[in-house]
Amino acid sequence: MDKKYYISTAIAYASSKPHIGNTYEVVLADVIARYKRLCGYDVYFQTGTDEHGQKIEGKAKEANISPQEYVDEKASEIKKIWDVMNTSYTKFVRTTDKEHKKIVQEIFEKLYKQGDIYLDKYKGLYCTPCESFWTESQLVDGKCPDCGREVHEECEEAYFFKMSKYSKWLEEYIEEHPGFIEPESRKNEIMNNFIKPGLQDLCVSRTSFNWGVPVTFNDKHVIYVWIDALSNYITFLGYNPNGESSQAFKDYWPADVHLIGKDILRFHTIYWPIMLHALGLPMPKRIFGHPWLLFGTDKMSKSKGNIVYADDLVNKYGVDAVRFYMIHEMPFASDGTYTEDLLIDAINTNLANVLGNLVNRTIGMANKYFDGIIENRNVSEEIDKDLIKEVLDLNSKVEDNISKFRIADSLENILDVYRRCNKYIDETEPWVLAKADTKKDRLATVLYNLVESIRIASVYLQAYLPDTASSIFSQLNTDINDYDSTKEFGKYKNGTKLNEAKPLFMRIEK
Repeated sequence: MDKKYYISTAIAYASSKPHIGNTYEVVLADVIARYKRLCGYDVYFQTGTDEHGQKIEGKAKEANISPQEYVDEKASEIKKIWDVMNTSYTKFVRTTDKEHKKIVQEIFEKLYKQGDIYLDKYKGLYCTPCESFWTESQLVDGKCPDCGREVHEECEEAYFFKMSKYSKWLEEYIEEHPGFIEPESRKNEIMNNFIKPGLQDLCVSRTSFNWGVPVTFNDKHVIYVWIDALSNYITFLGYNPNGESSQAFKDYWPADVHLIGKDILRFHTIYWPIMLHALGLPMPKRIFGHPWLLFGTDKMSKSKGNIVYADDLVNKYGVDAVRFYMIHEMPFASDGTYTEDLLIDAINTNLANVLGNLVNRTIGMANKYFDGIIENRNVSEEIDKDLIKEVLDLNSKVEDNISKFRIADSLENILDVYRRCNKYIDETEPWVLAKADTKKDRLATVLYNLVESIRIASVYLQAYLPDTASSIFSQLNTDINDYDSTKEFGKYKNGTKLNEAKPLFMRIEK
């Protein structure tokens, strides 16, 4: 395979169990990764955990265990949820990994030696939960602009990265590469609020806590989260700052897309590109800042007590129903909203009514009229052309929307084909055709068209709802589920006997 594709999520902070808002990102990345594999790409999909910092040191102390024991437990909890959601990551990384820490130290040393990092004193307003320093003017009502909690003044010796030196370069790079930061609204926000006013140098080491990667040439300091966590995208591929990098690094870097939450956009679109540029490395091709999944109209947070966990929902509604909701109900550039009522509505309307009902009706009619044997007897009518056109147009529609990261829209394209099939049943009225012996061949053709349309749409569905797609292929008794088989109509084998229909989704009573 020569087509490579590297997609990453941000690494989850290993301080607590991730809620559905955090889980949304890895499911989104999974859909893109599965789709790209379907199209024949060799996909490297990386996710994992960010495991250092003051907040974790504090939480471990409270729990009376070592920070390492604390993150071991949290990382396994996070990985378990990613697995429950059926995500097909290639690698789950952890920043407490020995090799990662060694490369981070070498990156820090290299940047120091070439004059990009220098020692100074830091005095600033610090928010522990966000691990961020703020200036007075950035505070909102005297509190942290990100999480709204109290900040306190800290003064300590620290190493700084000369961000200011690269400010002009970054501004020009973003201007010259229009698709680098997406959506456009996020790009404008970063340019106008942070880059154009001029970048401040960035504090990249701390002395007030120990849980981090030590600076090799000054062990009072630990390397601060930005260089440690952001480097994960290259360290685990085998990047070597002082020599030959691994084959995997040469194959997959630069990443095709970093998928991140809009709240960490600043780090990925300012600090990370500048770090890479200072190391002489190419930029990732795209950085996509996705919106949040809100609880009603609020951001999910422990303090508000409005947190919902993916594994709890899966136990209640099944993995594909939860994946469907996360993918389908999230707009492209504005925040999505979660309530249990909305989840039930989405299951009933789209999954039980549109999809489940279609597969069930089609197999039911085939069993009733032809003992389940599907045969194209080529008695076509004008009305068939419209259905077949819509089915074959799916290829370019899905491709177009996924290339623009409009993942919800691409799923809607697939649902539209299932809706069109339901409409085709109403238009052709198989139950009427069944009453006339002279219409037997027409009826057989109608059922063939339905089965083939369901099959083609379900090839794409594999990227979104893998278990459901697999169940559909099993009921249709076919293993023709590859991407190329969607490009022409009529690949379903004539004379195949369907298996029995099993409900894909049950309606849920509120």
